[in-house]
Amino acid sequence: MHSTRKQQPNNTTKKPMIEATLTRIPQRTQTLGKLIVKQNNAVIFDCDTIELPWLNNQPQISCIPVGTYNVVYRESAKYPRHYYIQNVPGRSWILIHQANYVGSKNPRTRKADLLGCIGVGRGYADLNGDGIVELTRSNATLKQMLAVIGTNSFMLTIL
Repeated sequence: MHSTRKQQPNNTTKKPMIEATLTRIPQRTQTLGKLIVKQNNAVIFDCDTIELPWLNNQPQISCIPVGTYNVVYRESAKYPRHYYIQNVPGRSWILIHQANYVGSKNPRTRKADLLGCIGVGRGYADLNGDGIVELTRSNATLKQMLAVIGTNSFMLTIL
């Protein structure tokens, strides 16, 4: 006899595990860093980062605490494509997005580009001549990160 029962789809296929590590380099006016993203223990992306300095996790003036966080893809009007860091203690809406200026002000907007989020880029330079280094090539770097990771979630460990 031949069975007419339909086979269920195989949902046991595992998605590749993506993990990222951000190693921080604290400065007086900001926090620089190196982000390394791995999939199944192989490096698939790396870049430089910039954040606010550590000021005891105070909203909008401090970087977030060291720890491990789940990160998900997100879209919004302000930052069309970016990543959202979930469950940050005492904080909300912490993102990974493009940014250049933290310790100094963006000459166009006269504000820092970050209020607790993490900016990604490649390299540092004093873009506005104030003696404080800023992150360079941020837009291009975020596009590369999105091309590699896409809409996949990942775990971020901040050291």
